Amino acid sequence: MTRAALIEHRPWLLASLVAAISYYVARDMPIPGVQLALLKGLGVALLAVYCLVRAPGSDGRLIAAVMAFGAIGDIGIEFSFIAGGGAFFVAHLIAVALYLRNRRPQPSGSQRLAALALLLATPLVSWLLSRDLAVTLYASGLGAMAATAWLSRFGRYRVGTGAVLFVVSDWLIFSRMGAFDLAPLPDLLIWPLYYFGQFLIATGVVQTLRRHAPR
Repeated sequence: MTRAALIEHRPWLLASLVAAISYYVARDMPIPGVQLALLKGLGVALLAVYCLVRAPGSDGRLIAAVMAFGAIGDIGIEFSFIAGGGAFFVAHLIAVALYLRNRRPQPSGSQRLAALALLLATPLVSWLLSRDLAVTLYASGLGAMAATAWLSRFGRYRVGTGAVLFVVSDWLIFSRMGAFDLAPLPDLLIWPLYYFGQFLIATGVVQTLRRHAPR
């Protein structure tokens, strides 16, 4: 899609990309904390609007809610790790419900194994990185989200990949809490991996819902 077509037909996506890039550039500038947090949340909040406008039916409202709670988490985590994590946990639960409503009819054995690996490895690696029980509990929801995304009818190369990028982004956050020093990777990669993961999830779900919507 050309830039002109993106502006005309997907203005919320374009605005979301601009907000996300602006936050990445501005995060080390002397900007008041509240304003910077709002800019951070704007990128995924605009993805929520895109989902609400473009995706039909109750599934469209569910993916919009996933993105909305993600945006709340983006803002909340700047002030309270627990509050932000709680919002993301709610987003993961809504996403699990969405993906279970849209299960792939006959997943292959390799797809089932990949989903099982995501379900089990996500909290396990999170524990090894953080040594924190609350983080591990949160990561169980994160792993369930990624596993059910992988087994859903939504495209794995978009929604499944987006979920995996979300997991890796959170692992980089958790690495700051334990004995594994991965610097400078967390500072460089957490936001791009997280945002691009959310972008892939939002656009992948919307594309599938629109393709199969009644004409």
